[in-house]
Amino acid sequence: MQIKTRAMMRSGAAMALIMTAMTASAEDLRFWTTEEQPERLARQEAMAADFAAVSGHNVEVIPVSENDLGTRATAAYAAGDLPDVIYHTLQFAAPWADAGILDIDAATDVVEALGVDTFAPGALGMAALDGGYASVPVDGWTQMLVYRSDLFEAAGLEPPNSYANVLAAVDALHNPPSMYGFVAATKVDENFMSQVLEHVFLANGVSPVGPDGVQALDEAATIEVLEFYKAIAEASPPGDLYWDQSRTLYFSGNAAMIIWSPFILDELAGLRDSAPPTINDDPTSSDLAAATGVVTNFAGPSNPDGAAWGDVRYFGITSDASTDAAMEFVEFSMSEGYGATLAIAPEGKFPVRRGTADNPTEYADLWATLDVGVDRKAPLGDLYEAAMIDEIVGGLDVAQRWGVAEGQLAAASVIINSQVINRLVREYIDGERDAAATVAALNDAIADVQ
Repeated sequence: MQIKTRAMMRSGAAMALIMTAMTASAEDLRFWTTEEQPERLARQEAMAADFAAVSGHNVEVIPVSENDLGTRATAAYAAGDLPDVIYHTLQFAAPWADAGILDIDAATDVVEALGVDTFAPGALGMAALDGGYASVPVDGWTQMLVYRSDLFEAAGLEPPNSYANVLAAVDALHNPPSMYGFVAATKVDENFMSQVLEHVFLANGVSPVGPDGVQALDEAATIEVLEFYKAIAEASPPGDLYWDQSRTLYFSGNAAMIIWSPFILDELAGLRDSAPPTINDDPTSSDLAAATGVVTNFAGPSNPDGAAWGDVRYFGITSDASTDAAMEFVEFSMSEGYGATLAIAPEGKFPVRRGTADNPTEYADLWATLDVGVDRKAPLGDLYEAAMIDEIVGGLDVAQRWGVAEGQLAAASVIINSQVINRLVREYIDGERDAAATVAALNDAIADVQ
Protein backbone atom coordinates (compact mmCIF):
# COMPACT_ATOMS: atom_id res chain seq x y z
CA MET A 1 0.00 0.00 0.00
CA GLN A 2 1.48 3.35 -1.00
CA ILE A 3 1.34 6.08 1.66
CA LYS A 4 1.77 9.14 -0.54
CA THR A 5 -1.22 11.45 0.03
CA ARG A 6 -0.49 14.41 2.27
CA ALA A 7 -4.16 14.98 3.07
CA MET A 8 -4.31 11.51 4.58
CA MET A 9 -1.17 12.15 6.61
CA ARG A 10 -2.61 15.35 8.03
CA SER A 11 -5.50 13.41 9.49
CA GLY A 12 -5.60 11.86 12.92
CA ALA A 13 -5.17 8.43 11.29
CA ALA A 14 -1.61 9.21 10.13
CA MET A 15 0.24 7.12 12.66
CA ALA A 16 -2.27 4.29 12.34
CA LEU A 17 -1.43 4.09 8.64
CA ILE A 18 2.26 3.89 9.44
CA MET A 19 1.70 1.10 11.95
CA THR A 20 -0.42 -0.76 9.40
CA ALA A 21 2.37 -0.47 6.85
CA MET A 22 4.85 -1.81 9.38
CA THR A 23 2.93 -5.08 9.53
CA ALA A 24 3.09 -5.52 5.76
CA SER A 25 5.62 -7.72 3.99
CA ALA A 26 9.24 -6.98 4.83
CA GLU A 27 11.41 -4.92 2.51
CA ASP A 28 15.18 -4.74 2.41
CA LEU A 29 16.39 -1.13 2.42
CA ARG A 30 19.67 0.48 1.51
CA PHE A 31 20.77 3.55 3.47
CA TRP A 32 23.66 5.74 2.37
CA THR A 33 25.36 7.67 5.16
CA THR A 34 28.29 10.07 5.21
CA GLU A 35 28.87 9.27 8.89
CA GLU A 36 31.50 6.72 7.91
CA GLN A 37 33.79 6.64 10.96
CA PRO A 38 33.76 3.11 12.49
CA GLU A 39 32.19 4.10 15.81
CA ARG A 40 29.50 6.15 14.08
CA LEU A 41 28.78 3.36 11.61
CA ALA A 42 28.37 0.92 14.48
CA ARG A 43 25.80 3.19 16.12
CA GLN A 44 23.84 3.50 12.88
CA GLU A 45 23.91 -0.26 12.35
CA ALA A 46 22.60 -0.78 15.88
CA MET A 47 19.77 1.68 15.23
CA ALA A 48 18.99 -0.10 11.94
CA ALA A 49 18.82 -3.40 13.83
CA ASP A 50 16.39 -1.86 16.31
CA PHE A 51 14.24 -0.73 13.40
CA ALA A 52 14.35 -4.19 11.83
CA ALA A 53 13.19 -5.72 15.08
CA VAL A 54 9.99 -3.65 15.16
CA SER A 55 9.29 -3.36 11.43
CA GLY A 56 10.65 -6.49 9.79
CA HIS A 57 12.56 -4.34 7.27
CA ASN A 58 16.29 -5.01 7.14
CA VAL A 59 18.49 -1.98 6.47
CA GLU A 60 21.93 -2.16 4.89
CA VAL A 61 23.96 0.81 6.18
CA ILE A 62 26.36 1.85 3.41
CA PRO A 63 29.12 4.41 4.11
CA VAL A 64 29.72 6.99 1.37
CA SER A 65 32.39 9.67 1.47
CA GLU A 66 30.87 13.14 1.63
CA ASN A 67 33.18 14.24 -1.19
CA ASP A 68 31.83 11.46 -3.44
CA LEU A 69 28.17 11.75 -2.52
CA GLY A 70 27.12 14.03 -5.37
CA THR A 71 28.74 12.05 -8.17
CA ARG A 72 27.61 8.70 -6.76
CA ALA A 73 24.01 9.83 -6.42
CA THR A 74 23.94 11.20 -9.97
CA ALA A 75 25.40 7.96 -11.36
CA ALA A 76 23.00 5.80 -9.33
CA TYR A 77 20.03 7.87 -10.52
CA ALA A 78 21.07 7.46 -14.13
CA ALA A 79 21.34 3.69 -13.58
CA GLY A 80 18.01 3.46 -11.74
CA ASP A 81 19.87 2.13 -8.71
CA LEU A 82 19.53 4.75 -6.00
CA PRO A 83 19.44 3.62 -2.37
CA ASP A 84 16.18 4.03 -0.48
CA VAL A 85 17.36 6.76 1.90
CA ILE A 86 20.36 9.11 1.79
CA TYR A 87 21.72 11.10 4.73
CA HIS A 88 22.92 14.25 2.98
CA THR A 89 24.03 17.83 3.39
CA LEU A 90 21.95 20.93 2.75
CA GLN A 91 23.62 21.65 -0.57
CA PHE A 92 21.96 18.64 -2.24
CA ALA A 93 18.37 19.15 -1.06
CA ALA A 94 17.01 21.51 -3.73
CA PRO A 95 19.18 20.33 -6.67
CA TRP A 96 18.34 16.68 -6.07
CA ALA A 97 14.65 17.51 -5.76
CA ASP A 98 14.81 19.40 -9.07
CA ALA A 99 16.68 16.55 -10.74
CA GLY A 100 14.15 13.93 -9.64
CA ILE A 101 16.53 12.10 -7.31
CA LEU A 102 14.36 12.81 -4.27
CA ASP A 103 10.72 11.90 -3.65
CA ILE A 104 9.33 15.22 -2.40
CA ASP A 105 5.88 13.82 -1.62
CA ALA A 106 7.34 11.11 0.61
CA ALA A 107 9.52 13.56 2.54
CA THR A 108 6.62 15.97 2.97
CA ASP A 109 4.35 13.21 4.18
CA VAL A 110 6.89 12.22 6.82
CA VAL A 111 7.35 15.81 8.03
CA GLU A 112 3.61 16.32 8.30
CA ALA A 113 3.08 12.97 10.02
CA LEU A 114 5.71 13.82 12.63
CA GLY A 115 4.34 17.36 12.94
CA VAL A 116 5.66 20.44 11.18
CA ASP A 117 5.56 22.38 14.44
CA THR A 118 7.88 19.88 16.12
CA PHE A 119 10.79 20.86 13.84
CA ALA A 120 13.13 23.82 14.18
CA PRO A 121 11.77 26.38 11.69
CA GLY A 122 15.15 27.34 10.28
CA ALA A 123 16.19 23.77 9.55
CA LEU A 124 12.83 22.93 7.98
CA GLY A 125 12.73 26.16 5.99
CA MET A 126 16.05 25.40 4.32
CA ALA A 127 14.48 22.32 2.68
CA ALA A 128 11.15 23.98 1.83
CA LEU A 129 9.90 23.90 -1.75
CA ASP A 130 6.63 24.96 -3.31
CA GLY A 131 4.13 22.50 -1.92
CA GLY A 132 6.43 20.56 0.35
CA TYR A 133 9.93 19.66 1.50
CA ALA A 134 12.82 18.19 -0.43
CA SER A 135 14.05 16.10 2.50
CA VAL A 136 13.44 15.53 6.20
CA PRO A 137 15.73 17.52 8.55
CA VAL A 138 17.66 15.21 10.87
CA ASP A 139 20.24 17.17 12.80
CA GLY A 140 22.39 20.24 12.53
CA TRP A 141 24.62 22.71 14.27
CA THR A 142 25.00 26.43 14.39
CA GLN A 143 28.20 28.40 14.48
CA MET A 144 28.73 29.96 17.88
CA LEU A 145 30.21 33.15 19.22
CA VAL A 146 32.04 31.75 22.25
CA TYR A 147 32.87 34.19 25.04
CA ARG A 148 34.20 34.44 28.57
CA SER A 149 30.94 34.95 30.44
CA ASP A 150 32.82 35.34 33.73
CA LEU A 151 34.78 38.33 32.38
CA PHE A 152 31.65 39.81 30.82
CA GLU A 153 29.80 39.54 34.13
CA ALA A 154 32.67 41.06 36.09
CA ALA A 155 32.85 44.00 33.68
CA GLY A 156 29.06 44.50 33.59
CA LEU A 157 28.90 43.69 29.86
CA GLU A 158 25.88 42.46 27.92
CA PRO A 159 26.22 39.14 26.04
CA PRO A 160 27.85 39.62 22.60
CA ASN A 161 24.63 39.18 20.63
CA SER A 162 25.09 42.26 18.44
CA TYR A 163 27.84 44.16 16.66
CA ALA A 164 27.50 46.88 19.28
CA ASN A 165 27.83 44.51 22.24
CA VAL A 166 30.84 42.77 20.70
CA LEU A 167 32.61 46.08 20.16
CA ALA A 168 31.76 47.26 23.68
CA ALA A 169 33.33 44.07 25.04
CA VAL A 170 36.41 44.57 22.88
CA ASP A 171 36.83 48.07 24.29
CA ALA A 172 36.51 46.79 27.85
CA LEU A 173 38.54 43.57 27.68
CA HIS A 174 41.20 43.96 24.98
CA ASN A 175 44.56 44.07 26.75
CA PRO A 176 47.19 42.32 24.61
CA PRO A 177 49.14 40.14 24.85
CA SER A 178 47.56 38.83 28.05
CA MET A 179 44.02 39.22 26.69
CA TYR A 180 42.91 39.75 23.10
CA GLY A 181 39.40 41.10 22.69
CA PHE A 182 38.73 38.74 19.79
CA VAL A 183 40.44 36.21 17.54
CA ALA A 184 38.99 36.89 14.09
CA ALA A 185 39.56 34.63 11.09
CA THR A 186 41.98 36.32 8.66
CA LYS A 187 43.60 33.42 6.75
CA VAL A 188 42.22 33.92 3.27
CA ASP A 189 42.60 30.38 1.94
CA GLU A 190 40.80 28.71 4.86
CA ASN A 191 37.13 27.72 4.64
CA PHE A 192 36.95 28.75 8.28
CA MET A 193 37.25 32.40 7.26
CA SER A 194 34.50 31.88 4.67
CA GLN A 195 32.12 30.48 7.30
CA VAL A 196 32.87 33.20 9.83
CA LEU A 197 32.45 35.96 7.26
CA GLU A 198 29.17 34.55 5.98
CA HIS A 199 27.88 34.54 9.56
CA VAL A 200 28.95 38.16 10.08
CA PHE A 201 27.38 39.25 6.76
CA LEU A 202 24.16 37.37 7.54
CA ALA A 203 24.01 39.04 10.95
CA ASN A 204 23.67 42.39 9.19
CA GLY A 205 21.28 41.11 6.51
CA VAL A 206 23.79 41.23 3.64
CA SER A 207 23.91 38.58 0.91
CA PRO A 208 25.55 38.38 -2.53
CA VAL A 209 22.54 36.54 -3.99
CA GLY A 210 18.84 37.23 -4.32
CA PRO A 211 15.86 35.51 -5.96
CA ASP A 212 17.27 36.19 -9.43
CA GLY A 213 20.80 35.09 -8.70
CA VAL A 214 23.89 37.17 -8.00
CA GLN A 215 23.11 40.66 -6.76
CA ALA A 216 25.11 43.70 -5.75
CA LEU A 217 25.85 44.05 -2.05
CA ASP A 218 24.03 46.85 -0.30
CA GLU A 219 26.70 49.52 0.13
CA ALA A 220 25.68 51.01 3.48
CA ALA A 221 25.05 47.66 5.19
CA THR A 222 28.23 46.15 3.75
CA ILE A 223 30.31 49.07 5.01
CA GLU A 224 28.91 48.32 8.47
CA VAL A 225 30.04 44.70 8.05
CA LEU A 226 33.51 45.73 6.92
CA GLU A 227 34.01 48.22 9.71
CA PHE A 228 32.88 45.69 12.30
CA TYR A 229 35.14 42.96 10.96
CA LYS A 230 38.11 45.30 10.82
CA ALA A 231 37.50 46.25 14.44
CA ILE A 232 37.51 42.65 15.66
CA ALA A 233 40.52 41.85 13.45
CA GLU A 234 42.41 44.75 15.02
CA ALA A 235 41.56 43.29 18.44
CA SER A 236 43.15 40.00 17.33
CA PRO A 237 46.79 38.90 17.24
CA PRO A 238 48.72 39.70 14.05
CA GLY A 239 49.13 37.09 11.32
CA ASP A 240 47.00 34.69 9.33
CA LEU A 241 44.49 33.37 11.83
CA TYR A 242 42.05 30.51 11.56
CA TRP A 243 40.37 27.91 13.80
CA ASP A 244 43.63 26.68 15.34
CA GLN A 245 44.78 30.00 16.80
CA SER A 246 41.22 30.83 17.83
CA ARG A 247 40.90 27.71 19.93
CA THR A 248 44.46 27.80 21.27
CA LEU A 249 44.21 31.38 22.53
CA TYR A 250 40.76 30.87 24.02
CA PHE A 251 41.87 27.68 25.75
CA SER A 252 44.92 29.40 27.22
CA GLY A 253 42.79 32.21 28.66
CA ASN A 254 44.19 34.85 26.28
CA ALA A 255 41.04 35.57 24.25
CA ALA A 256 37.72 37.03 25.35
CA MET A 257 35.73 36.00 22.25
CA ILE A 258 36.05 33.66 19.28
CA ILE A 259 33.72 32.22 16.65
CA TRP A 260 33.78 28.42 16.45
CA SER A 261 31.66 25.35 15.75
CA PRO A 262 29.99 23.37 18.57
CA PHE A 263 32.66 20.69 18.22
CA ILE A 264 34.55 22.82 20.71
CA LEU A 265 32.05 22.01 23.48
CA ASP A 266 33.59 18.74 24.66
CA GLU A 267 37.12 20.12 24.32
CA LEU A 268 36.27 23.13 26.47
CA ALA A 269 35.30 20.73 29.23
CA GLY A 270 38.59 18.81 29.15
CA LEU A 271 37.17 15.67 27.55
CA ARG A 272 39.60 15.43 24.61
CA ASP A 273 43.31 14.93 25.25
CA SER A 274 44.33 16.10 21.77
CA ALA A 275 42.88 19.59 22.47
CA PRO A 276 43.04 20.26 26.20
CA PRO A 277 42.23 23.59 27.88
CA THR A 278 45.46 25.16 29.16
CA ILE A 279 43.90 27.93 31.22
CA ASN A 280 45.09 26.12 34.35
CA ASP A 281 47.35 23.20 35.25
CA ASP A 282 44.64 20.56 34.83
CA PRO A 283 43.99 19.64 31.17
CA THR A 284 40.92 17.65 32.23
CA SER A 285 39.33 20.55 34.11
CA SER A 286 35.86 21.81 33.21
CA ASP A 287 36.64 25.25 34.69
CA LEU A 288 36.82 26.93 31.28
CA ALA A 289 33.49 25.41 30.22
CA ALA A 290 31.93 26.83 33.38
CA ALA A 291 33.34 30.28 32.55
CA THR A 292 32.06 30.21 28.96
CA GLY A 293 28.89 31.48 27.33
CA VAL A 294 27.73 31.15 23.72
CA VAL A 295 25.67 33.20 21.30
CA THR A 296 24.30 31.56 18.16
CA ASN A 297 22.20 34.40 16.79
CA PHE A 298 23.72 37.87 16.65
CA ALA A 299 22.68 41.06 14.91
CA GLY A 300 24.14 43.96 13.00
CA PRO A 301 22.72 47.50 12.97
CA SER A 302 20.90 46.99 9.67
CA ASN A 303 19.33 43.68 10.74
CA PRO A 304 18.08 43.84 14.33
CA ASP A 305 16.64 40.30 14.15
CA GLY A 306 20.11 38.94 13.43
CA ALA A 307 20.95 35.52 12.08
CA ALA A 308 22.57 32.21 12.95
CA TRP A 309 24.82 30.37 10.50
CA GLY A 310 23.60 26.80 10.37
CA ASP A 311 24.72 23.50 8.90
CA VAL A 312 21.82 21.04 8.64
CA ARG A 313 21.74 17.41 7.49
CA TYR A 314 18.74 15.61 6.00
CA PHE A 315 17.21 12.23 5.24
CA GLY A 316 16.35 12.14 1.56
CA ILE A 317 13.86 9.47 0.41
CA THR A 318 14.79 8.70 -3.17
CA SER A 319 12.68 8.25 -6.26
CA ASP A 320 13.87 4.61 -6.51
CA ALA A 321 12.94 3.80 -2.90
CA SER A 322 10.60 1.22 -1.51
CA THR A 323 8.60 4.22 -0.44
CA ASP A 324 6.48 2.89 2.41
CA ALA A 325 9.38 1.12 4.12
CA ALA A 326 11.73 4.06 3.56
CA MET A 327 9.20 6.41 5.15
CA GLU A 328 8.88 4.06 8.11
CA PHE A 329 12.66 4.03 8.53
CA VAL A 330 12.91 7.82 8.49
CA GLU A 331 10.00 8.18 10.91
CA PHE A 332 11.55 5.65 13.27
CA SER A 333 14.91 7.44 13.09
CA MET A 334 13.17 10.70 14.02
CA SER A 335 11.05 9.28 16.87
CA GLU A 336 11.76 6.03 18.75
CA GLY A 337 15.26 5.92 17.28
CA TYR A 338 16.00 9.64 17.46
CA GLY A 339 18.11 9.35 20.59
CA ALA A 340 20.34 6.83 18.83
CA THR A 341 20.50 9.09 15.76
CA LEU A 342 21.68 12.07 17.81
CA ALA A 343 24.02 9.97 19.97
CA ILE A 344 26.26 9.36 16.94
CA ALA A 345 27.95 12.72 17.74
CA PRO A 346 25.78 14.88 20.04
CA GLU A 347 28.13 17.88 20.08
CA GLY A 348 27.57 18.31 16.33
CA LYS A 349 24.06 16.91 16.07
CA PHE A 350 21.61 19.33 17.62
CA PRO A 351 18.03 18.02 17.58
CA VAL A 352 16.17 19.72 14.73
CA ARG A 353 13.05 17.94 15.98
CA ARG A 354 12.64 19.28 19.51
CA GLY A 355 9.91 16.93 20.66
CA THR A 356 6.40 15.74 19.96
CA ALA A 357 3.00 17.38 20.08
CA ASP A 358 2.48 15.87 23.52
CA ASN A 359 5.97 16.69 24.81
CA PRO A 360 7.42 19.61 22.80
CA THR A 361 10.88 19.41 24.43
CA GLU A 362 11.25 15.61 24.61
CA TYR A 363 14.18 15.29 22.19
CA ALA A 364 15.91 18.51 23.19
CA ASP A 365 15.82 17.29 26.79
CA LEU A 366 17.07 13.87 25.74
CA TRP A 367 19.92 15.41 23.73
CA ALA A 368 21.24 17.22 26.80
CA THR A 369 21.65 13.84 28.54
CA LEU A 370 23.75 12.27 25.76
CA ASP A 371 27.44 11.78 26.43
CA VAL A 372 30.00 13.83 24.52
CA GLY A 373 33.77 13.58 24.55
CA VAL A 374 36.55 11.34 23.33
CA ASP A 375 38.95 10.37 26.11
CA ARG A 376 36.38 11.09 28.81
CA LYS A 377 32.64 11.43 28.45
CA ALA A 378 29.91 13.43 30.13
CA PRO A 379 26.44 14.71 29.18
CA LEU A 380 26.28 18.27 27.86
CA GLY A 381 23.62 18.99 30.48
CA ASP A 382 26.16 18.25 33.21
CA LEU A 383 28.74 20.59 31.68
CA TYR A 384 26.67 23.63 30.75
CA GLU A 385 23.78 25.53 32.30
CA ALA A 386 20.28 24.96 30.97
CA ALA A 387 20.12 28.50 29.52
CA MET A 388 23.25 27.83 27.50
CA ILE A 389 21.84 24.52 26.23
CA ASP A 390 18.70 26.40 25.15
CA GLU A 391 20.84 28.97 23.31
CA ILE A 392 22.82 26.25 21.53
CA VAL A 393 19.72 24.38 20.35
CA GLY A 394 17.71 27.55 19.68
CA GLY A 395 20.06 28.71 16.95
CA LEU A 396 18.45 26.23 14.57
CA ASP A 397 15.16 28.13 14.86
CA VAL A 398 16.65 31.01 12.89
CA ALA A 399 19.52 29.26 11.07
CA GLN A 400 20.30 30.69 7.66
CA ARG A 401 22.72 30.33 4.77
CA TRP A 402 23.27 32.54 1.76
CA GLY A 403 20.95 31.65 -1.10
CA VAL A 404 18.76 29.06 0.63
CA ALA A 405 15.60 31.13 0.97
CA GLU A 406 16.05 32.47 -2.55
CA GLY A 407 16.74 29.10 -4.17
CA GLN A 408 20.25 30.29 -5.03
CA LEU A 409 22.40 28.13 -2.75
CA ALA A 410 24.42 26.84 -5.71
CA ALA A 411 25.28 30.37 -6.85
CA ALA A 412 26.20 31.39 -3.31
CA SER A 413 28.40 28.31 -2.93
CA VAL A 414 30.38 29.22 -6.06
CA ILE A 415 31.01 32.70 -4.67
CA ILE A 416 32.02 31.35 -1.26
CA ASN A 417 34.34 28.72 -2.72
CA SER A 418 36.10 31.30 -4.90
CA GLN A 419 37.28 32.99 -1.67
CA VAL A 420 37.15 36.43 -3.34
CA ILE A 421 35.23 37.79 -0.35
CA ASN A 422 37.92 36.53 2.02
CA ARG A 423 40.66 38.12 -0.05
CA LEU A 424 39.05 41.52 -0.47
CA VAL A 425 37.98 41.76 3.19
CA ARG A 426 41.54 40.94 4.23
CA GLU A 427 42.88 43.61 1.88
CA TYR A 428 40.50 46.12 3.46
CA ILE A 429 41.65 45.10 6.94
CA ASP A 430 45.25 45.60 5.80
CA GLY A 431 44.45 49.13 4.58
CA GLU A 432 44.74 48.57 0.82
CA ARG A 433 41.49 50.43 0.10
CA ASP A 434 38.70 52.16 2.01
CA ALA A 435 35.32 50.62 2.80
CA ALA A 436 33.37 52.12 -0.11
CA ALA A 437 36.03 51.07 -2.61
CA THR A 438 36.03 47.59 -1.09
CA VAL A 439 32.29 47.26 -1.57
CA ALA A 440 32.73 48.22 -5.23
CA ALA A 441 35.57 45.71 -5.58
CA LEU A 442 33.47 43.01 -3.92
CA ASN A 443 30.58 43.63 -6.31
CA ASP A 444 32.87 43.46 -9.34
CA ALA A 445 34.57 40.29 -8.10
CA ILE A 446 31.30 38.55 -7.20
CA ALA A 447 29.83 39.34 -10.63
CA ASP A 448 32.97 37.95 -12.31
CA VAL A 449 32.73 34.66 -10.41
CA GLN A 450 29.65 33.79 -12.44
